Amino acid sequence: MTENQLREKICILAKSLFDRGFTHGSTGNISARLDDGGLLVSPTGTSFGRLDPGKLSTFDASGRHIGGDKPTKEMPLHSAFYDTRSTAGAVVHLHSCHSVALSLLPGANEDNFLPPLTPYGIMKLGKVKLLPFFLPGDPAMGEAVRGLAGKRSAVMLANHGPVVAGKDIEAACTAIEELEETAKLAILTQGLNPNRLSQTDVRNIVDGFNVEWDS
Repeated sequence: MTENQLREKICILAKSLFDRGFTHGSTGNISARLDDGGLLVSPTGTSFGRLDPGKLSTFDASGRHIGGDKPTKEMPLHSAFYDTRSTAGAVVHLHSCHSVALSLLPGANEDNFLPPLTPYGIMKLGKVKLLPFFLPGDPAMGEAVRGLAGKRSAVMLANHGPVVAGKDIEAACTAIEELEETAKLAILTQGLNPNRLSQTDVRNIVDGFNVEWDS
């Protein structure tokens, strides 16, 4: 994919997420790695529904801002994933309703935020780490991700929103949609004693689909 094609792809996928209500207003941010090691990043204060391919923030391989509009204030969060996960080709952060709602409820599992309701939540995300609340833009969010030493592809920022790293922009967007939909199922079945996947089911999924899980 050329740089221009990647710019277009970022904006198309971001608009799709916005149009379907996965994020709203000027919330959320998205980035993807270029072939030369640089990054394309959504600018600060922009809406996923109206990103301009020509105005995406551009960084070189050393992390220097070299073009486009001012980048999102959550750059420390994105950089932490790229620096600790060699397989990361894109990072997406949303303010999606059901995942945020689930993070507000008591008793959330910090090490494995999503309940085992469907195989795809496990296959696409592995274990999702629930991180505490940070002020938006706080570099401490990036440090918290670095503290995971690249062992998680997805985190949930309490009272804020999910962040997912994927091998490419499409994989990251697909995975974060799965996170939100699994959280939606968890909210819809809250207090109804749903039939969750058993530990044996989970292990079979993890082994059968080579899912990052035990770290």
